[in-house]
Amino acid sequence: MEIFFRKLPDNQHEIVVRDRRGPDVRLPAQPVGPTMPHDLVHLAVEQALGLADGFWGAVAQGATFQGFELLTAGRHRRSGLKVLRRKGDAVMAAELSVNWAYRVWSGLPIEGRGIGRSPLHDTDLARTGPALDAAASRWAAVDEGDCLICHW
Repeated sequence: MEIFFRKLPDNQHEIVVRDRRGPDVRLPAQPVGPTMPHDLVHLAVEQALGLADGFWGAVAQGATFQGFELLTAGRHRRSGLKVLRRKGDAVMAAELSVNWAYRVWSGLPIEGRGIGRSPLHDTDLARTGPALDAAASRWAAVDEGDCLICHW
């Protein structure tokens, strides 16, 4: 699967996903966030941790999340909901892991009221930190209008 993160004006980005099970999809313009697109954070962390059934694994298998649109008009033959019914727990676990890794990487608090226990071990964080560094560097090097192309 190929994932195109296009850098748009005004700190926006869009994503196009091709060569997955199911039709090609696009996520229209979204805010980038403080450092890089949230879904690029997912890609870096999920790959670093080998999470095959997280967000990007589900997308590869045909899931379509809120906001994604079909690139060409037509009917989605393979329901993305079936993928999410089977993989929903793994996708949610990946979301928690990605958010925790990003929290540690960006220096946000990891202790205190309302902050639960880490779903990651120190060995996991030793892999996710460098992966996020690399993703942030790659994103920073993309010129407005150009794409960062990633593979899953």
